[in-house]
Formats: sequence, structure tokens, C-alpha cells
Amino acid sequence: MVMIQNLSLFLLSGLFLVVSGIYLVKSLEQIARFLRISEFTAAFILIAFATSIPELFVGVSSAIQGTPAISMGNIIGANVLDLTLITGIFIVLARRIKFKTEKVGVGVYYMFASILLLLILYLIGNSLSRIDGVILVSLFSLNAYRIFRKRERYPAKFENSSNRYKGILYTAIFIFSLIVLFLSSNYAVKYAELIAIDLNFPEIIIGIFLVSIATTLPELIFGINAVRAKHPEMAIGDQTGTIFTNIALILGIVSIISPITVSYVPFLISTSFMLLSAFLFVTFVQSNRRLDLTEGISLILLYVFFVLLQFFVVTKLQ
Repeated sequence: MVMIQNLSLFLLSGLFLVVSGIYLVKSLEQIARFLRISEFTAAFILIAFATSIPELFVGVSSAIQGTPAISMGNIIGANVLDLTLITGIFIVLARRIKFKTEKVGVGVYYMFASILLLLILYLIGNSLSRIDGVILVSLFSLNAYRIFRKRERYPAKFENSSNRYKGILYTAIFIFSLIVLFLSSNYAVKYAELIAIDLNFPEIIIGIFLVSIATTLPELIFGINAVRAKHPEMAIGDQTGTIFTNIALILGIVSIISPITVSYVPFLISTSFMLLSAFLFVTFVQSNRRLDLTEGISLILLYVFFVLLQFFVVTKLQ
């Protein structure tokens, strides 16, 4: 009975987390139009950061509550979702995503490097220390500086379809969504921890499968809208930018607040799988600079395999 209550309250918190995250991204898209920010800057910086805010709030909440392993699981689960299932859905909807510029290519290498760095830093000390957090945040700052230096190469602007009144309205929606997101993330972490205790699962596993699904829905909604609007590069740009932000900025901040130690076997398997998914993603992107339907289906099936593998490992550990 207690477990059902905890699960129900987690799902309610997750619902508020999802809805506020979606409105956060939508309002920021409109603010970007109002401010005439380039599509490139919006996708790689603003939108990528906005779609990572749920993970950020979950991470900070988990660190403050003394359960940073939930944040680690959330980030790993969210990144695997982004690299496989969500990207696969985008490709299936678009049938084919062809890249006309080289900007996505650079982004995927930074994304892959951040995943590799995370694995190395954790294996060195069997945890993410505050020093590791500083290293990750420094990597994020370096990449942000690189992007801002080269932003003039991508001058395409959003059409300014917003008047002053709409600009104020969407700013208000953005602030309200941010507040709801903060409150719901606190409750989501609280009840995720209780569910982990009820099921006798490692906190990282709850983060990988329960929390990550809620925090990645904003990326899914934004990407589907971008694909339908014939801007598939923005969808992939958001994916690579979000994954990089999740690892370099969010895990960096969380580990600075509270060093992260998780169950070793689930971490090693899930992170290795994330690295493999990233390698395949980079390979697919760089092969003829396009993503085909068969590759999209392969990524979706890869996530199914990941789910089965994780639950098999958890069952064996119990």
C-alpha cells in the first residue's frame, strides 16, 4: 500500500515535471524569436540548456537531499534515451535526416568526449569528486566559449513573429514554468528515493528508468516539433547539446555540491552502454552526413536491448 502511494505521488510529481518542462522549452523558443536569436544559438545553447533544466533541478535536489546517485542515474538514463529511442523516433518521423552543414559534426565529438571523460573520472576514484566536478564544468565553459566565438558563422535568424505583449507573456510563462519545475523536481527525487527503498533497487536504477523518462520528454516534444517544421538538424543539435550539458554542466554541479558514489556494476554497464550508443550515433552521423530510416530503427531496438540488459543485471544482483 505504501509503495503504491509513493509510486502515485512520484507519477504526479513527474507529470508536473513534464508539463512545466514542455512549457519552459516552448516559452524559450518564443523568447528566442522575440530577441531574434539565431537558430544555431537557440538549438545548441538556449534550447539544449532549457531541455536540460529538468535534469539540473533533479540533480540539485538529489544532491541537497543526499541522494546524488539518483541524479547520476537520471543523467545516464536520459542520455541513453536521447541517443537511442528519442533520436530513433526523430529519424523515423523524418524518414531521413541529411546534414547540410558541419556544425552538428563538431557537436557530436564534444558529446562523445564528455561521455568518455565521465567514465574515466569515475573509474579513477570510484566516485565523482568535487575536483571531477570542476573539471566537467570547465569542459562545459570551454565549449560554450568556442560556440560563442563561432556563432557569426551561423547567421540564420528566427523570424520575429512576436510583438512586445507576447514577449512579456512568454517571459511570464517561462518564470512560472521554472518555479513549478523546481518544486516538482524536489518531490520527484523524494518519492524516487522511497520507491528505490520499497523495491530494494539501487538508486541509480530508479534514476535510469523512472526519473529519466520524465526529464527527457521536453527534448522529445521539441525534437518532434522541429522535425515537423522541416528543421531536423535543430532536433539533432538539441540532442547533442543536451547530452553534453547533462554530463559536463549538470553532473559537474551536482558533484561539486555532493560527491557522487553509485552502485558499481549498474554504473559500469549503463555508462559503457551510453558510450557504445554515442559511438554508434557519431558513426551514423558521419557516414554520408545523414541518418537513414534503418539507422533510426536500429537505435530504437538498441534501447529495448538496454532495458532488458539492465533488468537482467538487477535481477541477478538481488
